[in-house]
Amino acid sequence: MDYQDRRPIYEQVTEKFRVLIYQEALPAGSRLPSVRQLAMELSINPNTIQRAYAELEQEGLIYPVKGRGNFVADANQILKIKREDYRKELRKTVQKGQSLGIQKGELIQVVNSCYEEEGQ
Repeated sequence: MDYQDRRPIYEQVTEKFRVLIYQEALPAGSRLPSVRQLAMELSINPNTIQRAYAELEQEGLIYPVKGRGNFVADANQILKIKREDYRKELRKTVQKGQSLGIQKGELIQVVNSCYEEEGQ
């Protein structure tokens, strides 16, 4: 945990797990550490871990199994979530471009050139 970070610790924990899941360092179906175990390892309150897990569950990235713990969601579900996150980021980028006076045609040209540069 970065104690210099102004974000609450549960947000930092949520973000770390989100990155691990998106990068497939935690593959679909893998079991997350128990709330108590992770709280002890990180020396933080179990309620903080519980809140992070609740956020991840609400996002659809993990699911609980009563008596067994929390598990990473199905790969298709994660891909769907990643794509929606990407769309949100793209919307923000388009809105920022619009506020700078970038026209639709120019934006489309930029996107096309990005695809060409990447060999798509």
